[in-house]
Amino acid sequence: MNILLVGEESAGAQTLKLLAQSSHRLVGVMASPTRTSAGGMTVWQHAEKLGCRAWPAELVKDPHFAEMIKEEEVDVLLNVHSLFVIKKELIEAPRFGSFNLHPGPLPRYAGLNAPSWAIYRGEHRHGVTLHWMLAGIDTGPIVSQALFDMGETDTGFSVSAKCIRLGMQLIKQLLDTAAVDPSEIPAIEQDLTQREYFGRGTPDDGWLAWSRSAREVFNFVRAADYSPFPSPWRTPRSRLGESEIVFGKVELTGQPCDAPPGTIGQPDRERIKVACADEWVAVNRVMINGQYANAIDILKPGGRLEWEK
Repeated sequence: MNILLVGEESAGAQTLKLLAQSSHRLVGVMASPTRTSAGGMTVWQHAEKLGCRAWPAELVKDPHFAEMIKEEEVDVLLNVHSLFVIKKELIEAPRFGSFNLHPGPLPRYAGLNAPSWAIYRGEHRHGVTLHWMLAGIDTGPIVSQALFDMGETDTGFSVSAKCIRLGMQLIKQLLDTAAVDPSEIPAIEQDLTQREYFGRGTPDDGWLAWSRSAREVFNFVRAADYSPFPSPWRTPRSRLGESEIVFGKVELTGQPCDAPPGTIGQPDRERIKVACADEWVAVNRVMINGQYANAIDILKPGGRLEWEK
């Protein structure tokens, strides 16, 4: 089969690797020369290293590019973590169809940064979905979906990594089916009454409201944790006097508190406790003025963290 990949980030790089190792013909890759993936290389650079043709991802917005897709007899277009909205003419150009890999369980988590939103909202299960592409965003019929459990140690990064790993299996299944009989590719209509769409923003613009429960604070911080890579969300932060403190990790203590939210409590081993609405959370590492620091060196007992919206 002839495959065209539109991809970015780690998921796009992994898909490119999968296709390069397959028996299918990779017509080319549409990517941004500057958008990095894990390992520091762009998908564009990965494509060049493999000797693949590469086109700027912005061309997915040009309806005339559909003619190239037809001329190259593209059978399947794969869209993997590209943030450009693909023109209807391009979506309809491949002979067998266009498909999108989405890092969330559709229809409940459509849009952007689904792993972070799921953690933030306290979900215990998440998933990755491969679906047919239509003109709308994340609205097409589902080809396949893989669900998995999430635990308290999961972060935005770990959940995203699970989505990529399982997503590669879904893509391989799709290509295996299409190569034998494209008419057998599943097309399960989404129940759009269950759809919820999430945009680019971060809750409270990234301000960490200590007036919420300890569980909510804990979920917010780990939802934004993509370490060692940059987070697509604004990292949770608070004010201490004139300084802005960024929180990379917090831990639940299970210890009730009656201090005003944001109050800095006593040290607990190498951590410092901060009051939430119901319990203390423990903080062991923060960032101030762009530099990481031990929390006990920055957050002093009796102080008070503030937040803005």
